[in-house]
Amino acid sequence: MTTYVYETIPADTSSEPCVFEFQQRMTDKPLTQHPETGEPVRRIISGGLGIMQKGKATVSAPTSCGSGCGCH
Repeated sequence: MTTYVYETIPADTSSEPCVFEFQQRMTDKPLTQHPETGEPVRRIISGGLGIMQKGKATVSAPTSCGSGCGCH
């Protein structure tokens, strides 16, 4: 099972989105609502950086993406 990162879509611009992780199969459709609150959500695209070089793969860890991103 894959862990995906989602965030809620606040009804007004003064509210902060809630970021959470959810495990599901890659073949499952993305969530459209928070499983507990029913609020609308969107999936966040995230991941590391992989660089292919001739004959080998190099994986670089991304730098910090900020305090509000949900990965800290």
